[in-house]
This record gives sequence, C-alpha cells and structure tokens, in this order.
Amino acid sequence: MKPLAVTQGDVAGIGPEIIAKAFRDAPSDLAGCFVVGDVAAQRRAARWVQREGTPILPVARIDGIHELSQVPPRCLPVLEVARLEADVPPGRVSAAAGRLAGFCVRWAAQAALRGELSALITAPLHKEALAAAGAPWDSYPGHTELLQAEAAAHLGRGPSEVPVRMMLANDELRTVLVSIHLSLRQAIEAVTRGNVLQTLRIAHAALQSLLGRRPRMAVAGLNPHAGEGGRFGREELEVIEPAVRRARDEGMDVIGPLPPDTVFMRARGGAFDVVVAMYHDQGLIPVKYLGVEQGVNVTLGLPFIRTSPDHGTAFDIAGTGSADASSLIQAVRMARRLVAGARPDPRVG
Repeated sequence: MKPLAVTQGDVAGIGPEIIAKAFRDAPSDLAGCFVVGDVAAQRRAARWVQREGTPILPVARIDGIHELSQVPPRCLPVLEVARLEADVPPGRVSAAAGRLAGFCVRWAAQAALRGELSALITAPLHKEALAAAGAPWDSYPGHTELLQAEAAAHLGRGPSEVPVRMMLANDELRTVLVSIHLSLRQAIEAVTRGNVLQTLRIAHAALQSLLGRRPRMAVAGLNPHAGEGGRFGREELEVIEPAVRRARDEGMDVIGPLPPDTVFMRARGGAFDVVVAMYHDQGLIPVKYLGVEQGVNVTLGLPFIRTSPDHGTAFDIAGTGSADASSLIQAVRMARRLVAGARPDPRVG
C-alpha cells in the first residue's frame, strides 16, 4: 500500500495536537502515514500533548515520501512542503496559518492525483483564516471545494464537471448531502432532479465499493412530513420522487422521499445503509448528535480517497493538549477501508 498523507490543518487550531495524539496512541493505525505541514508547529503540539513522566513524541522531518521507510517506529514524520511565515499563537485567526493550511492541502491533493498516495486525511481548516489568506485560498469555502478544484484542474475540466458530495459517517449512521456549503436559501434552490439523481449515483457507487454489495438508500424529503402530498410544498412530488424513480430504473435500491424527522431514526435502526439529505444541516445534525468523536467526513466523487474528522479547529481549547483524537483515528481507519475496497481510478496518474 502506498503511504497515507495527513494534512496538518490550521496550526492555530487542534489539528497538530490530535495528529500527535493519534500517532502516539494508535501507532498501528497510523503506520504508513506521514504529516504534510510545518515541523516546528508539529513539535510544539507534541510538547502540548506530552503525558507527565513520559518522553515527548519525536517528530522527524522528511524531505520526500521516499524517506518514510527510514523513519524509526513511534516517530511522527513530517514532510515540510511549506513553513509558517510568522509565529501563530493557538486559538487566533491567522492569515499565515490559513495560507500554510491551503498550500499543504493543495500539495497533498496533487500528490494523490499523481498516484503517489493511497489516501488523504485532512485535519480541520478554519474558514475565516483561509479567507484571510487571500487569493487563491479565499475563493474556497473549505476543503471540499479546494479538492474539487484541484481534481478538475488535473483532469482538464471545470469544477462542475467533477461533481462531489459530502458523506458523514459513524458506526450508527451515514448521510450524504445534495448540497454542502450554501446558504439555506441557495441549498433549497439546489434541490433539483439532476442534483438529487447525481447524489444518488455518487452515493451508490461509493457505498457499493465500501460495503461490497448494493447499498440500501433512503432519501429524505425537503419539507415537513415530506410535503404531505403537496400540502407543505411540491418539491417532493415534482423533483425528488422523479429522481428516485429514475435511480430505481438504473438498478439502485432506493426509497423516498421519506419524512426527514423520522428517516434518520429508521436508518440508525438498520433499515437503510445511508440517508441522502437535501441540505447541510438536515444531514449533519443527526450524525453529529450521536458524537463527533466517532464521526468521519468522506468526500465522494473525487478521483482519490479523502477523509477527515467530524469537527472543526476548536480554537477554544487549542494549545491545551485536551483535544480528543478519536475522530481523526476513525478517519484514518475509514480511509484504509476505502482503500481496501477501491478499484484503480483511470483518471489518476
């Protein structure tokens, strides 16, 4: 298996700390992984998470992926593709941290697209810091859009020609979103037959690879009670139902639209493998309510595997060493499962 890259995220947040904890506490899961980021920031985080009476986790600088095999066991390897321009205190928005985070994600995405990585795991970005970093980083609302743009450029296409979707998953529930980082008004406008059907196609392909069988998919309605036969809105009748029928005609195991206030409970009970939600909060609140420490964000539709923890930069606790690395460890495990089930993508390399 080729190495897995873990991007450092915003160094003013908890990314470097949870990375240090993951390498320290789950060395078998992190075997074959390396960090893309700033060496000094990673060493600082290793000091923050040091346990009393134990040595500091050693952080080794590598100058290329080829040096990974030379790194001693229980040592955290960092490929420093860029350095911080200035000191960045924990818990504060920093343009320098935003630039570093964006550059590291871009480098890792390009390495994945060249076929040098098995998968990419990303520690959290801070959207305000990314915007403060200026062009080109201020044009990306987050990881998903940045990775989509890199994949499209690699393939010689426009971003709209490389459709991607967000899946949030834990041991109890999976949900895939029709739209991601849009205002609620824009998200409602994005509920079209084409977008719903495209989401179903992407979710079906990804889950079939992960599960090794045809996934059982449920589609949430947009309106209360899934529109109640048109009384509370006609999107279910005119948009979502036709998309579901077309997906069934294509051989997918899918039902809906179902009332959004109960479909997630049914999925958690085992009735479905995944719920397709119409917008960001509709799908993410149920999964995050079950515990962000076990959630994993997976970007579907990219020509490489990308996962991330189900939480943000947590500026309020950055620098304290108290951040929980469980979600990052789960993201690494999920990436390995996806690698094991993935077929080579002819678009990569």
